[in-house]
Amino acid sequence: MRRNLLVALALCAVVAAGFAGIASAAKITIRAGNLITTFGGNAIPKKIPKNKFADVKTNIFGEIKTSDGTHPSALREVIVDIDKDVKVNVAGIPVCKAGQLEARDTKAAKRVCGKATIGSGKATVEIKFPEQRPILVPSPITVFNGGKSGGKTKLLIHVFITVPVPAAVVTDVTITKKGGGIHSVAKVPVTAGGAGSALDFNFTIGKIGEAKCPDGKFNVKAPKILFKNEAGEPGPAQTTMNGKLAVPCT
Repeated sequence: MRRNLLVALALCAVVAAGFAGIASAAKITIRAGNLITTFGGNAIPKKIPKNKFADVKTNIFGEIKTSDGTHPSALREVIVDIDKDVKVNVAGIPVCKAGQLEARDTKAAKRVCGKATIGSGKATVEIKFPEQRPILVPSPITVFNGGKSGGKTKLLIHVFITVPVPAAVVTDVTITKKGGGIHSVAKVPVTAGGAGSALDFNFTIGKIGEAKCPDGKFNVKAPKILFKNEAGEPGPAQTTMNGKLAVPCT
């Protein structure tokens, strides 16, 4: 199911890199069928130069739920395009590889890739097995620099869950240049064999975001936001949203 909907500033909830330079707080709630999503974020500092790039940190938050209280579909892929007033720079930051994070809890991941850390926060994942009550699993979020090669910058978003068995969920974010701006693709792996869906998240990312504000806004487009119904709940097998938003800056 495809709906033309406005997309929140921080949709990169799982696309953290794509919004690393957004300069002004924004929040929006969008709906498709029984799926209700709220995303938002703000940058530190809120005021940035008009004609030159400056470093920024970004707080990103979001919530995913359903109107009838059922288990929500799982967010699996997000594509975000941002105009030329925002860029990502990982120069000089140590690199971590996905293989170093797999099968490691948060403490172990930081031991091997601590110097590559560029963000942190927390999330809640809901695990829903057939004929069982949902299980809420709180987890730390840690964002690592995955390096730059061949014009592509990678970020790795690490979440560790403890149910049904301890497991690391590592979201791969690939960033490339597009029309002077940036194009980011986040692919979220299947969680708990398809039984897991993110309910909320809140994290801050820094070190890599740069932005300027020549015209008072950033143009953000999300041509694809894909949710999959992997737990077999009533409703469509997948839901795809898309849209655009002009985000104000100062």
